[in-house]
Amino acid sequence: MKMSKQFPLNALRVFEAAARLGSFTKAGEALGMTQTAVSYQIKLLEENVGEPLFLRRPRHVSLTEVGEQLAPKVTEAFEILKEAVASARGDTEATLLISSTATFASQWLAREIGTFQFAHPNIAVRLVANDAIVDFSKESVDVAIRSGKGDWPGLISHQLMRVEFTPMLSPALAETIGGVRTPADLLKLRIIDPRDPWWPLWFHAAGIADPDLAGRPANRLGAQAFEARAAVAGQGVAILMPGFYSDDVALGRLYQPFDLRSSDGHDYWLVYPHARRNTPKIRAFRDWIMGALGPDGLA
Repeated sequence: MKMSKQFPLNALRVFEAAARLGSFTKAGEALGMTQTAVSYQIKLLEENVGEPLFLRRPRHVSLTEVGEQLAPKVTEAFEILKEAVASARGDTEATLLISSTATFASQWLAREIGTFQFAHPNIAVRLVANDAIVDFSKESVDVAIRSGKGDWPGLISHQLMRVEFTPMLSPALAETIGGVRTPADLLKLRIIDPRDPWWPLWFHAAGIADPDLAGRPANRLGAQAFEARAAVAGQGVAILMPGFYSDDVALGRLYQPFDLRSSDGHDYWLVYPHARRNTPKIRAFRDWIMGALGPDGLA
């Protein structure tokens, strides 16, 4: 039996693209093939496997149970092949594309990434900072920093730090009301982003069941880091992760009036596709960031 019949490499390549992109048309565009050619290669593979791999619907395809089992293994195999060819060519440089929430990127990663680059000079780093959830199947992102519970299907998740929050404000603003001595005193001041779900959680833990935040002017700055800058400027009280703002506290620009911290069960996680877990640049970044933050994350 010919090797091409035993191991339909081209059909597997087409299958990997179609499974990753969720479309025969998009797979064809990515591979420079017509949709008819893609369908033909998928049919050849299905005949080889002996089971249907896709459910065909008008304008939509989805993986069957067998296809779901096969797809991650095929993706991983192609990643291994790609790394092997790069190594054989003597390619020493690689680019690591990191997607991170804006706050984690600005308050920790951007300040520390230089140590990773120093330890791995052959890996170039690109950092994309926004709060959008990246789709690894459609974007060229290698790793992402996400806020959540770590239960994303198809992804490996490593907890980086526990998210705990508490009100913080500038000492000068606190002095405008004679100081903040009780949680209720905070309600005498402007609350930055009163619609933030962290606020009612913290007030409830502080013994204030109904802080009546809904009646306050709604404003949203888009990221915790921006709210912290507004708090430093004396524009109101922000609810923040104290560990991110130790420099501001040390310089007297912010302070934490109460020891009480709350959590909503969402923490910071490093995530990447299971199929790419053995990629050297991903392993290098994982080992570095886990070591840099330590077992307890950022205090």
